[in-house]
Amino acid sequence: MSSKRLILPLLGAALLSACATKKQALPPTPPAEAAPPAASTAPPTTTTIPGDSPVGTTNVPGSVADFVAQAGSDKVLFDLDSYDLNDEARGILGKQAEWLARYPNIRVTVEGHADERGTREYNLALGDRRANAARNFLAAQGVAAGRMTVVSYGKERPAVEGSDDAAWAQNRRAVTVIAGAR
Repeated sequence: MSSKRLILPLLGAALLSACATKKQALPPTPPAEAAPPAASTAPPTTTTIPGDSPVGTTNVPGSVADFVAQAGSDKVLFDLDSYDLNDEARGILGKQAEWLARYPNIRVTVEGHADERGTREYNLALGDRRANAARNFLAAQGVAAGRMTVVSYGKERPAVEGSDDAAWAQNRRAVTVIAGAR
């Protein structure tokens, strides 16, 4: 009886070893040949846009990159609880109006934004007043009102995350967004 008990485990071990696959030794790999020297190519032309990373091509006239480069910025900043345009904002909007005069088929959306302080309703209303202040200035400079739309995001889309004066100052803004040809 003890031999029967011994045969069964031995038979199982033999079956398992018969099913095992044998690892074959791989022939040694030949040393890699030295790659030919790479052909010298000129680096791609890059243009740096203020506040942006380098772009692989130059600014295309009428593009968003061209707009930002020519106007100096696509946004204007506001003081706390204010929608009055300061001298710097009027200068930027004046350059935006000049660019828009060169491209009469381009439509824009003026977005109004606020910092995180205040209620949602208050900031939506303040963002609307800021967007309309920028829109009205552009219209006074000759940009047709029909080419512009206004939207307020209040505090919902901050440009900079943070709860300090520097972040709040960057979030109190109106942004002119190129919407495309009419």
